[in-house]
Amino acid sequence: MLIRNLFLASLCGLTIGCSEQKKVELSEGIWLVELQTMDNEILPFNLKLIQSETGEYYGEIYNAEEVITVDEIEIIGDSIVIKPPVFQGYLTGRFTSNTIAGEFIKEDLDRIAPFKAHLGIKERFRNSKSSTQNVSGIWETEFSQGTEDSYMAKGIFTQSGDKVRGTFRTTTGDYRYLDGVVMGDSLKVSAFDGAHAFLFTAKATDSTLNGTFYSGNHFKEPFVAKRNEDFELPDADSLTFLKEGYDKLAFSFPDAEGNMISLDDERFKNKVTLVQIMGTWCPSCLDETKFYVDFLRNNPNIDVEVVALAFEYSKTKERAFKSISRLQERINVEYPILLAQFGTSDKEKAQEKLPMLNHILSYPTTIYIDKKGKVRKIHTGFNGPATGKKHEEFKKEFKKFVEVLLKE
Repeated sequence: MLIRNLFLASLCGLTIGCSEQKKVELSEGIWLVELQTMDNEILPFNLKLIQSETGEYYGEIYNAEEVITVDEIEIIGDSIVIKPPVFQGYLTGRFTSNTIAGEFIKEDLDRIAPFKAHLGIKERFRNSKSSTQNVSGIWETEFSQGTEDSYMAKGIFTQSGDKVRGTFRTTTGDYRYLDGVVMGDSLKVSAFDGAHAFLFTAKATDSTLNGTFYSGNHFKEPFVAKRNEDFELPDADSLTFLKEGYDKLAFSFPDAEGNMISLDDERFKNKVTLVQIMGTWCPSCLDETKFYVDFLRNNPNIDVEVVALAFEYSKTKERAFKSISRLQERINVEYPILLAQFGTSDKEKAQEKLPMLNHILSYPTTIYIDKKGKVRKIHTGFNGPATGKKHEEFKKEFKKFVEVLLKE
């Protein structure tokens, strides 16, 4: 954590130790954190800080229905590091009793975004206008329209008064629990989880949205949307498939102990096997991993194996395995997570590791293999809890299909 250590060292000063600085008490309660993105836009989210009886701090990050418990908070003098669970990103800064000023840092991607936080502000967006539009409903959405990077999404929003909650579903997953407002005819929704910082802004009419998507302060793209209650994305089971000439999946990747694991190993023989293509940095992968952990825990006698192939952007093998270990420990993953790639999460590079696939379109992707070793289905993306009804549909379809494979 070189960046974090240097940051804390600079805050403490070169000649005066942190322990010698005047004691500053960090206030408990609700905080509004505002990240600086591109175009001078502000990406807000709500954070609650709580002090335990032993004097240690923990927190909760709120995104609509989502509550993320943060139990790694380090305080040295008037400096603080807030590290959300699982992901590498963290917030670090300097505080007074009612303000924090600092940066959101993702070291392996060399990304730094400044933020300010203020105590006692419950409103996510500082709304000065009542809404003149209602965005509740289904929106047929296109990002980066007219470019080679164009892709479709399904906007799903519910508005009550000025408050808005919902998400955008894509063929590769969803954009998390979006939470925000409509101010006049302006839609603003955001989400923050320690891996991604998302902000969507748009001008709304009765039938259209015209806006911009910001990811932290390093990326933005335009989007347009129109109301369409019947709009659906392509079938997630049809997007990725085995290329002609292949009938099986094959790989050999190491686990943390250096053991090379493949589907020829005894543990996978005559078993229904799910191969999860994922990354520890990916929120949709985290949602899917939690789902598999719960499935295996609730069905201890079921004859199903799960193995994950991690494609990590960590710069070294050691850091990649550290991220994998952190994920396994935090959510009690008992199935093997193998390191398929480190140094980049580029999908074209990832596809080279699994040349029998037409492409790797999404993290996550799950490959369903029957007892004879035949690939029976490849499911692209994951509809997480933020997608509501679609997530419930997925769970039913998953259970039904696994039961079919087990009975064969």
